[in-house]
Order: sequence, then C-alpha cells, then structure tokens
Amino acid sequence: MKSERKKIFVFGASGHAKVVIDIIERQGIYDIAFLIDDDPILRGANCYGYRVIGGKQQLLDYSINQGIVAIGSNSARTAVAVWLKENGFHLVSAVHPSAELGRGVTVGVGTVIMAGAVVNSDTNINSNVIINTRASVDHDCVISESVHIAPGATLCGTVRVGAGCFICAGSTIIPNLTIGSNVIVGAGSTVIRDLPDNVTAVGNPAMIVKQF
Repeated sequence: MKSERKKIFVFGASGHAKVVIDIIERQGIYDIAFLIDDDPILRGANCYGYRVIGGKQQLLDYSINQGIVAIGSNSARTAVAVWLKENGFHLVSAVHPSAELGRGVTVGVGTVIMAGAVVNSDTNINSNVIINTRASVDHDCVISESVHIAPGATLCGTVRVGAGCFICAGSTIIPNLTIGSNVIVGAGSTVIRDLPDNVTAVGNPAMIVKQF
C-alpha cells in the first residue's frame, strides 16, 4: 500500500508561483493544500485550482507545517523564509523532473530548480535558491543562500556566489571566480574577474556600474 503524500502550502500566488506549482505537481512527492499570499487583494483567488486562503496570520490557523516559498525577489523570499522558520514551519525543495543534477550535488531546503537546468558534479546549492529555466551551473560551484540564477545563465566550474545575488538572464561567469554577496550581474553580461559585495556589474566584459 502506497503511503499518502504529504500536504504542503505554497507561499506566493504570482507568475513565479505558477512555475513552482507545476514543478511540485510533476514531482509527485507532495500535494498542495492551499496558497498563501500577504496581498489582501488575492485572498480567495485561485491559481491552477489552488485557493489563496490569506496571509501569514491565516497560515498560523492551519495544521500544515511545511511548504515552499514561491517568490522571485531574493529579499522578499528570504524575509518570508525567516518568518516561517521562526514560527516552526519547515521548507521543502522542488526540482523539475527535466533538470539534471550530477553526482555529489547537494540542494538546500526551500530551493527550486526549474525545467532544463543543469547542475553538475559536487556543486553545493544552499537554502532558498532559485536555479531558473535552462540555467547551467558547472562542477564544484558553491551557491550561497537566497541566490537567484536566472534563465539561461551560465556558471562555469568552481564559481562561488555569495548570498542574495541575482545573476540575470543569459549572463556568464567564467571558471574559478568568486562573486560577493548581494551582487547583481546584468543580463547578457560576461564576468571575467572576481566581484566584491554589494555591486551591480554589467557588460561584456562585466564592469562595476553601481555600489550600494
């Protein structure tokens, strides 16, 4: 007799949440019970047949204690994940069946790996990370918490990415580089040298255009 699948909630009801819902359904590991979103306008709305029951306070009234944060913004996703942990909730991860994970890859809680993504051997992906559609992360990379690797981005081997970074669509980071925390790499950029914390770098090769 097959064991009953565990029920989870999805925190978020935007376009990004649609993708996460699709991944969870395709995985077949969890059943989605409902959606949570702090936007009061969305309360009672439906997304792919799942109802938004309300925000954080409504979630506290339910017995389901595990879910996933489906928010694209790194800062917003992190804030929700921290609140959930502080209130005794557990985060699950979601990996699309078409994603390819090499030998020795580790995936932290709350992380989402989307369709067509490739993560090669001995890469360490921390918590609350997004590896978006057809992104490529090669061997021995380290992706810190709350990073978003956007669609079509390429990280070559042995790249370290600090917490809270946004590696935008179609960008490339060559091998053996270290990207600091809270860095934005602009779409289509090519990073050929290390980047410090709290900068935006764009271009080919990428140059720092903003510090914050």
